[in-house]
Amino acid sequence: MESIRPQRLQPGIRFGAGSTGTLRSSLRPGVTIPTAPLLPPPASLCASSGPPPPLQLHSLHGTIGSAGLGTGVAGFGLCNPGNPAVLKEAVEAVVRSFAKHTQGYGRVNVVEALQEFWQMKQSRGADLRNGALVVYEMVPSNNPPYVCYVSLPGGSCFGSFQFCPTKAEARRSAAKIALMNSVFNEHPSRRITDDFIEKSVCEALASFNGNREEADNPSTGIGAFRFMLESNKGKSMLEFQELMTVFQLLHWNGSLKAMRERQCSRQEVLAHYSHRALDDDMRTQMAADWVNREQGVAGTIAQEVAATDRELEEARLAGRELRFHKEKKDILMLAVGQLDAANTATLPSTC
Repeated sequence: MESIRPQRLQPGIRFGAGSTGTLRSSLRPGVTIPTAPLLPPPASLCASSGPPPPLQLHSLHGTIGSAGLGTGVAGFGLCNPGNPAVLKEAVEAVVRSFAKHTQGYGRVNVVEALQEFWQMKQSRGADLRNGALVVYEMVPSNNPPYVCYVSLPGGSCFGSFQFCPTKAEARRSAAKIALMNSVFNEHPSRRITDDFIEKSVCEALASFNGNREEADNPSTGIGAFRFMLESNKGKSMLEFQELMTVFQLLHWNGSLKAMRERQCSRQEVLAHYSHRALDDDMRTQMAADWVNREQGVAGTIAQEVAATDRELEEARLAGRELRFHKEKKDILMLAVGQLDAANTATLPSTC
């Protein structure tokens, strides 16, 4: 098989006259959208009397068939995140374990603790390509409750999950949930091992009444799932989720479906996007797809923004990992900006 040329691979695809093609074909903006995500959002970690259980498969339906790259990673869920009191208690328990950061009256500076945690990981050889800096982002607001998002060095995103009367409290709330997930992510059961892969594949086969041959064939959805897991053996659940966010967005944006319809093989798609980081170029191309949809059907972006806002708010209050939802919102806002710029450029001159 000829080598793939990464510079020509784009998140969006515009169909030509033919109905077939490869990843080296003209992949451009303008695809139709399936709205189901490739992966369900990972739930936050909650308190447990013992070590956290392995990552569980969940909701494979609709991903293997429609996207062609099903995985079904639920991730990180130790209890029902719908109970705010239990979630708060669990988070506080983990935060209190960082006693060395105590600053009088038993209080912990969670912002400093989170930053120090990632600096420690970097000093011990963790592969942090963009450094160990933890980044906070406040949602613009003049009145409480205030909302803050925090992005970890690998790309995982969490948000304040409590009612926060001040911006400082929103920052601390986001740091708490991020610290909790960072700590639990270090547990051995959070690593992708041979045993974990075998159990996950067996659960996938059982969910779809599949046979063993499917798991050994990378051209099938379950086979692609196995390939992805084996390619990331030794990585943690957060690291794997960061990688899968790219495929979630490609599925949400409609690109995976379009690639399948153009008869691009799963191997080609996996081989390329498994090594491609989510960057501004990819976001810009996805935003261009949404501009094309908006120009075809007015109100498309507004409808998707409203749905994304609801999903983001629900996931934030439940303490879940948020990058997929947050990236969707950012891409849609980028599309709005592109539309505004295009409309301004076409306005008649008043001179």
